[in-house]
Amino acid sequence: MTTFQSLELNGAVLRGVERAGYSEPTPIQAKLIPQVMAGRDCIGLSQTGSGKTGAFILPILHKIAEEEQSAGPGHCCGLVVAPTRELAMQIVDNARALSKFSMAKIALLIGGTGYGPQINAMKRGADLVIATPGRLIDHLDSGYLSLHRTHVIVLDEADQMMDMGFLPSMRKVMQAMPEKRQTLLLTATMPKPIRKLASDFLRKPVEIETSPQSKPVERIEQHVFTIKSRDRRRALLALVEQYGINRGIVFTRTKRTADSLEKLLRQAGIKALALHGDKSKGERNRALTAFKKAEVPLLVATDIAARGIDVDSVGHVINYEMPHVAESYVHRVGRTARAGKEGVALSLCAPAEQPLLKDIQRLTGLKLPMQQLRLDGAELPDKDASPVAVDAEGAGRQEKRLNRKRGKAGAPAQGAADRPRDGVRPPKKSAWNPIRARVEVPDSADLTAPDLSKPLKKKKKSGTRKPKVGNHRKGQPRSTGLSEAKAGRTPGRKPPRNGSSGNPSGGKMRHEARAKRDSQGRAKGPGEAAA
Repeated sequence: MTTFQSLELNGAVLRGVERAGYSEPTPIQAKLIPQVMAGRDCIGLSQTGSGKTGAFILPILHKIAEEEQSAGPGHCCGLVVAPTRELAMQIVDNARALSKFSMAKIALLIGGTGYGPQINAMKRGADLVIATPGRLIDHLDSGYLSLHRTHVIVLDEADQMMDMGFLPSMRKVMQAMPEKRQTLLLTATMPKPIRKLASDFLRKPVEIETSPQSKPVERIEQHVFTIKSRDRRRALLALVEQYGINRGIVFTRTKRTADSLEKLLRQAGIKALALHGDKSKGERNRALTAFKKAEVPLLVATDIAARGIDVDSVGHVINYEMPHVAESYVHRVGRTARAGKEGVALSLCAPAEQPLLKDIQRLTGLKLPMQQLRLDGAELPDKDASPVAVDAEGAGRQEKRLNRKRGKAGAPAQGAADRPRDGVRPPKKSAWNPIRARVEVPDSADLTAPDLSKPLKKKKKSGTRKPKVGNHRKGQPRSTGLSEAKAGRTPGRKPPRNGSSGNPSGGKMRHEARAKRDSQGRAKGPGEAAA
């Protein structure tokens, strides 16, 4: 029987293994660790929960412990790329526990957190960096991290990274790696695009598969219920009540459906939280913590978000909708019956989804007969019903307010592979410019130079001007309609410039009227004229 001692790991790493409570290696660890220590490129194909993380972390820690020098500031010896922040954080927790005695410097580069601590960690240098694709690209572009001295890179959950649109980022990272490197690719499924990815990135890889990925764990009790599409929401409430689910995951295809089901369950008096890529980092962490502590009995998750869930005591899995890909069914139900425990998988299947069920039966080799589900007493709550309170929700809202104060936009859509996940980018490494430091020009400033070849036009004063009544000079009383009537003109109307039209007396009469009006003004004074 293979033991950790027989794998010839470094003594400090073995002490960390014993301290972490690992008794013997899992099948994937027993087969993959020797190949990684020999420097071979490897493809690890194994089910979720089989110990893939330890299979690549332990040999990397062994190599770091055996090396005499670190990579230095701005560099790292090993790099692990994971699709989600939750999975990256779990890998860091495992790596730090196993490296307790080897004293390896481990850095975490993920979105949703500040750049300052990460930049400081890169300046000090790290032995092992665990990162998500978006944040890793940010640090590479900003010059705070270089991969020229990185000897080994791990692409964990490669199939999920490709589904999330990270393929361009993965290629960019590989181009930043040196030619002489070791590449490890870990995946739960092996579709054709992943085969193509492996042929592009790996050199003569050793493929290790410990168990067929088409076979769910035998201890899982599986049931498929035929329903009508309009009864799907009632059927979910019926399953939760009839099976007495106190620790379960409800899988949906879309983030919108996950949010809708969270509201439905809470209005029905069942504590539940949604988990998907549009949730902020604080909301996702608090939802996972509340679920692990049994404060919330149900998580409503998408396939992508569920990759970061590592809970051994999940008793039930509900497929609210049948997955479009048969391999996803195996991955979903694999969230239960972990660590030697038993589990139950419940699936709702509408008539339009029966072809998907046939694909699952063909992949797994299992016969999953359709069953009828009793919907008696399963009534939808009133739309205006108040949802049951969840302790983790208030903290999630507080985290969103803090993120807004920091100028962060939370987690972006999953397709933004090459953009930072928190909406901001790290500062560029550049020399200090005293001129730019003294003068700050707002983005909205108009910096267009005026055309001096043309005369500048005077701006018109804003506002409306009062209409004049007759002719008026500054410092003289305004003429009234009565004086204009005596002069033979229509009150308020400007006289014509020549004698050809208007008053037949022409300019002579106009001058006489003006002189008479001026003499009256001088005789009466401004006060009487105004009256």
